[in-house]
Amino acid sequence: MSNTIEKIKCLIIGSGPAGYTAAIYASRADMKPVMYTGMQMGGQLTTTTEVDNFPGYPNGTDGTAMMEDLKNQAERFGTEVRFGLVTKVEFSTEVGGVHKVIVDEEKEIEAETVIISTGATAKYLGLESEERLKGGGVSACATCDGFFYKGQDVVVVGAGDTAAEEATYLANICNKVTMLVRKDYMKASKAMQHRVNKTENIEVLFNTEIDEVLGTNVVEGVRAVNNQSKDKIDIPVTGVFIAIGHTPNTNIFKGILDMDDAGYLITEGKSTKTNIPGVFAAGDVQDKEYRQAVTAAGTGCMAALDAERYLGALH
Repeated sequence: MSNTIEKIKCLIIGSGPAGYTAAIYASRADMKPVMYTGMQMGGQLTTTTEVDNFPGYPNGTDGTAMMEDLKNQAERFGTEVRFGLVTKVEFSTEVGGVHKVIVDEEKEIEAETVIISTGATAKYLGLESEERLKGGGVSACATCDGFFYKGQDVVVVGAGDTAAEEATYLANICNKVTMLVRKDYMKASKAMQHRVNKTENIEVLFNTEIDEVLGTNVVEGVRAVNNQSKDKIDIPVTGVFIAIGHTPNTNIFKGILDMDDAGYLITEGKSTKTNIPGVFAAGDVQDKEYRQAVTAAGTGCMAALDAERYLGALH
């Protein structure tokens, strides 16, 4: 553990659209923010090849380039961006209290305000072929990437409300959607099941899992296996959408910050305030409904404004 304790006004934990936007606003408010990016600098969006739905990019961009743009903008206003992982936190419950944070298990920081933008990680199946073809037709976000599969055949993996929503969304723009459901029933709400069943170009295959994603550089199909009969079939598709949920990156905050049963941080009303004074949460770490780059950026702005107002009320 380092002997010198760094004291800062605003610490941002995590990068991505929420973190970088918070940094832009905090910098312009003269809060001199320091950001620790986490192990995936730029967050989930750096795994997305094309971004077509973020305002200001008329010709689209790719996720990594967009995050680099946001990083450069934050740094232009004075944000200090550091590569590192926050490994422990000790938050004060007092208004105006100092929040202690340990980075990489050795560096200690004391912050007047903390903005958490650690995001969420999409759950995948764990197949080698799936990992290899991420960005080449394998996606965990139909709203983000569905447009690129207009008029084509795609597969959705999952049985819950998210999978049903993604399948019906894709059915509006794709030729055919095949849902692969591991059990002999869907976990989605009855209303969502009715929507799926009433959509003519959605086919649901029960007791069916992906054995392998087919293709060298881009998805050309999936090999599916019936987990009862063990029969295998090849389904020619160009897109595979994994909709089996997300895991919020909140482990180090357990027992400290209020969170729901799934681990998402709970914020107060329409604000980004957590249950700890001076600690705010933005982006996918507290949003399981929308999970879009633009909504994450919006909450990043809110978090910086909330932090600025918190400090302003103290002095």
